[in-house]
Amino acid sequence: MCLAIPGKIEYIEAALDETFRLANVSFGGVKRKVNLSMVPEAKVGDYVLVHVGVAISVVNEEEAQKTMEYLTQIGELDELNPA
Repeated sequence: MCLAIPGKIEYIEAALDETFRLANVSFGGVKRKVNLSMVPEAKVGDYVLVHVGVAISVVNEEEAQKTMEYLTQIGELDELNPA
């Protein structure tokens, strides 16, 4: 099964041009580098759905929070934050 996880853009780390940008994204405290090429409109503070290291869409905060709650309940986020 493929899974996209919502995260919040904390800052845009690198930009080769207007299309290719890398950002630090927080997934409930776990931070990862994410490619923003598919969401050129994304900016710091936005929530994005991320699949295999690439942001695939911008989502609103409420939707992102609900999705994170559901994923936590079913244990899908255990791999992100190993104990």
